[in-house]
Amino acid sequence: MSGGPASSTPKRSLGGWALIAVPYLWLFVFFLAPFFIVFKISLSQVAIAIPPYFPTFDLAEGWAALVENLRELSAENYLWLTQDDLYWKSYMSSVIIAGVSTMLTLLVGYPIAYGMARSPKAWRPTLLMLVILPFWTSFLIRVYAWIGILKNEGLLNQLLLTLGVISEPLTILNTNIAVYIGIVYSYLPFLVLPLYASLEKLDESLLEAAEDLGCPPWQAFWKITLPLSLPGIIAGCFLVFIPAVGEFVIPDLLGGSDTLMIGKTLWVEFFANRDWPVSSAVAVILLLLLVIPIVLFQNQQQKMAEKDR
Repeated sequence: MSGGPASSTPKRSLGGWALIAVPYLWLFVFFLAPFFIVFKISLSQVAIAIPPYFPTFDLAEGWAALVENLRELSAENYLWLTQDDLYWKSYMSSVIIAGVSTMLTLLVGYPIAYGMARSPKAWRPTLLMLVILPFWTSFLIRVYAWIGILKNEGLLNQLLLTLGVISEPLTILNTNIAVYIGIVYSYLPFLVLPLYASLEKLDESLLEAAEDLGCPPWQAFWKITLPLSLPGIIAGCFLVFIPAVGEFVIPDLLGGSDTLMIGKTLWVEFFANRDWPVSSAVAVILLLLLVIPIVLFQNQQQKMAEKDR
């Protein structure tokens, strides 16, 4: 007795739809809704009041007032960002500092992840715990600790002076170098963990086959290990670069007055100048600068994956 052809698209139960809806609901409540609130404020005008802007899209005033507000909306705050070079310089400086920091983090993190993936399996949980261990301490305390290390009379200069490497203290604190050190140290686990997960799943028989065919170890690394670890590299670099662009604490504590990053500029506009509309416009542009390239990159990766099938 033969039955009809089975359906290629199985029906999802109510529980399945509810399970799928949970992350989308989370993104809507904690990402999209706050983003629209910030975008709404960016279209308003500054005011000496509490809150310090003229509200727009206020449903409490009725639909007639809402339509009138829509007519009065303008992109004046966004135009202001193009007229003052402070903002685009802050964006460019943030992208450069975040990009350099990401590359330095990759140079430091790849050997660590590679060593963890090639270590005996009994050691891996301990090594993984050591990578995660800094998260058990407050982020602010860890950044403050670098002040005691990098200042002129700090531990690093005292050690170099004692060893005779330098004759006078190095000026590291309040420079971009200190910012790079702080970002690399703080975000190193975010790169090591996905990279370790990618390297751990690597089939070692591929390396053994390359060795049997006479391939030197360094050549096997460049042709096998590195290409297969690219997903972990890309994921780790995104996890470092994205928060580093908007970083505020590290450049504020370790960087000097010449350290220009959009996070500091945003804080000054929001708290010191109390210009919420302009600071909201700065935040919206920053988000678009980060999200749009990532979406385009993911679409390109998806198209390449479909071609390979």
